[in-house]
Amino acid sequence: MFFKDKKILIIGGTGTIGQSLVKHILKEQPKLIRILSRDEYKQFHLQNKLGNQNNLQFLIGDVRDYDRVVSALEDIDYVFHVAAMKHVPTCEYNPYEAVQTNINGTYNVIKAASAQNVKKVVFTSSDKAISPTNTYGATKLIAERLISSAQYSNGRINTTFASVRFGNVMGSRGSVIPLFIRQILKNKKVTVTNLKMTRFMMTLNQATSLTIKALQESKGGEVFVLKMPVITLKDMVKVVIEQTCKKYNLNSSEIKIEEIGLRLGEKMYEELMTYDESTIAWELPEMFIIPGIREEKSSYLNARVASYGTYSSDSHPPISIEEIKTIILSENLI
Repeated sequence: MFFKDKKILIIGGTGTIGQSLVKHILKEQPKLIRILSRDEYKQFHLQNKLGNQNNLQFLIGDVRDYDRVVSALEDIDYVFHVAAMKHVPTCEYNPYEAVQTNINGTYNVIKAASAQNVKKVVFTSSDKAISPTNTYGATKLIAERLISSAQYSNGRINTTFASVRFGNVMGSRGSVIPLFIRQILKNKKVTVTNLKMTRFMMTLNQATSLTIKALQESKGGEVFVLKMPVITLKDMVKVVIEQTCKKYNLNSSEIKIEEIGLRLGEKMYEELMTYDESTIAWELPEMFIIPGIREEKSSYLNARVASYGTYSSDSHPPISIEEIKTIILSENLI
């Protein structure tokens, strides 16, 4: 077991991905998991959910505060940095706040991890960091660059830094499925930006296990690009309406769909890897690996040279309605 008797810090550990990481890692009998976040209410609920466990510590603090981050990292082996401002419109209207958290906060993690001689740090990025059209994506892109460059500017420190890049996680806080369900039950109407929109989607378990694998596989400076199925918003809405009405005994023909147009900073499709990145990438069954700056050959088991091309949600065929339905039901999202 990779994490047995190890000490792990999860920054942003009360968020959807953070909580899932905690649950997965606890199964491997770590010596300690520290959970750093700034929301005491969420920490209270997570403590109640997990119960009293001697190998769990809950720390209140903000990734913007270097002193707090460096103290949280004391005697830690591995770090998952999943804290972020990630709501696209909020970042558009509060851009410097997004910079403070997503860029300055990430730089604080890099400095603190190097100072405390942490073994490995993994930063969770986003498909919106590719060809960014919004503040959120731009801040994630800069944070990725900071993580990759940190590998080659940390002197004699042996900390390994890497990023993992993925898209939307089904059922996570702020995702469209819970929103659609609330709209159906309350208003019998679903508001969508554009039914032709495509997105990368994956389950919480997939995102969690592949993020952990990225930490385990990282050599330094890489960006791990998780392979994700593509869905169209039209198909997603159809399945959510059908299954919600079935569960709550509603008439699906009474549910209206209203297109409201793209929000500020939104795109019709998302990208996970550019063409230029594909020319140097390696491919594994579950992910692509964009190597660090100095890496010239693959040292990843069973990796092969990736095919050239962009990895975008408009260039890959979407999964079927039946496949969407299977995922939603298997994950108990409705």
